[in-house]
Amino acid sequence: MTQKTSLLAYGSHIRAKVSLPHIFIYAVLLIMLVFTLIPLLFMITASMMTSREILQMPYKWIPDRLNYVNFVKAIKGNDGNYIFLRNISNSLIVAVSVSITTVLLASITGYGLAKFHFKGRNFVFMLIMATMMIPFEAIMIPLYMVVMQLRIQNSYIGLILPFMVSAFGIFQMRQYLTTFPKEFLDAARVDGMGEFSIFWKIVFPNCKPVIATLGILSFRGQWDNLLWPLLVSQNEKMKTIPQYISTFVQERSTDEGALMAAALLASIPMFIMFISLSRYFIGGSSVFESRKG
Repeated sequence: MTQKTSLLAYGSHIRAKVSLPHIFIYAVLLIMLVFTLIPLLFMITASMMTSREILQMPYKWIPDRLNYVNFVKAIKGNDGNYIFLRNISNSLIVAVSVSITTVLLASITGYGLAKFHFKGRNFVFMLIMATMMIPFEAIMIPLYMVVMQLRIQNSYIGLILPFMVSAFGIFQMRQYLTTFPKEFLDAARVDGMGEFSIFWKIVFPNCKPVIATLGILSFRGQWDNLLWPLLVSQNEKMKTIPQYISTFVQERSTDEGALMAAALLASIPMFIMFISLSRYFIGGSSVFESRKG
């Protein structure tokens, strides 16, 4: 009798907690989840279908037969030169290089703006923030002219150099480091450590969540970047993976199955990176939001 009473009390407690606003919020989140996953599911299933199956209506979410030839076509390419492997390597080199330089330069700059008091510090910070208001399309042509003058088109330097510093990255690191305990820094200075040693040995290792967040966002931004490589990379061997995927669309007769297979293969590195750093990414995002508030 006592156990039955406790179960009834627990059930009433659960019903009291699950109110109408909670149900509405869960329903909205579920709808958003479905709309987010539908394009991903479509890409996965379409990558194993023929073009006729993909275009037929209503769409069959489960293919009649798994068509693995699409992945061979995706890697082989329209010309059969297997340039896919070179293009995806280019994207990896560019994305990793930009992520590393962005994290390092943004963390150093953010540390200086957060922990050093000098004349004009707020003006410098606001000036950096003002650059976020300038769309990339407005500076794209001047950047291209600079690249042409330096003769670094069709090179990794030309793809990496304009994105080595991120104003958003500086903002994120500065906001995170503003609340970093000053006592740790003072104790290190008393022990005779230099400023660079303090940053590298104390500050930087304790910024893993925000570093992972900034690294993932920087990597994704360059992995998906199509506009800038279209300008500076005309050589087939220096093109990136978004350019490779766009070549399927430019064909007179598009192979939709191979296009979806190429898109799926191109998504794998991003998934791997996010999954491996997800705990830092989620933690860094929540900490950043709490500190910003």
